[in-house]
Amino acid sequence: MVVDLETTNWLLGVLAVASAVQTLILIGVGIAGYRLYRQLSQTATELESRHVAPLRQQLDGILGDVHRITARVSHQTERVDDAITGTIDRVDETAERVKYSVREQVSRATGIVRGIRAVIASLLTTDSVPKSHAEAGGRL
Repeated sequence: MVVDLETTNWLLGVLAVASAVQTLILIGVGIAGYRLYRQLSQTATELESRHVAPLRQQLDGILGDVHRITARVSHQTERVDDAITGTIDRVDETAERVKYSVREQVSRATGIVRGIRAVIASLLTTDSVPKSHAEAGGRL
């Protein structure tokens, strides 16, 4: 019995050619992918140098200004707070002085009025003999 291998050889040849074509296509796709990667990387670098770097410099400048303004506002706020606290302390101190002074003047005036009242009461009494304190009922 003779075996005919011609068909098998022909199919093996087709598989070998298909495998070679697939290998060439994969190599081509790999090369194209690498070129695309390199081009995208170059484009990203150009975009960064043209657009991102100047924007970052502007942003850094703005942030520096914001930091300076924030520090200044904080300093001014502390100054205003100190001024208000000092003013409130002085107002409290002045109010205490005024209260003490008024109380002292009212106390003096009350004493004078009581003294005048006592003098008038003693002049208006008709008794020639002064009554004792117990007999008068403790009244002036």
